[in-house]
Amino acid sequence: MNIRFFGFLLLFTLGACSRLTHQPPVQTLHYQCGTLPLTVRQSTQPPQVSMILDGRQLTLPAVVSASGARYSDGHYTFWSKGNNAFIEREGKIIINDCIIAG
Repeated sequence: MNIRFFGFLLLFTLGACSRLTHQPPVQTLHYQCGTLPLTVRQSTQPPQVSMILDGRQLTLPAVVSASGARYSDGHYTFWSKGNNAFIEREGKIIINDCIIAG
């Protein structure tokens, strides 16, 4: 009986720990891109980012990336890696040098 109890306790503890390491479903990130402040809401379910850019609310779904995180609707692309990010429109960089504001 003690072995079952300790087995249950171990599974319960591991399950509780795994919940603590998950990211929140929505995270708000504040970037500074040169003189432009940029607020990006990053969602894990579904994986996407949203922001206001060019006077429009954009929601960009996650797409495959070899490195970092990439979100795109085919017109706009938001790339981030670590504390840095940049934005493309129609394949050309329009906002560069974005750094998470501390």
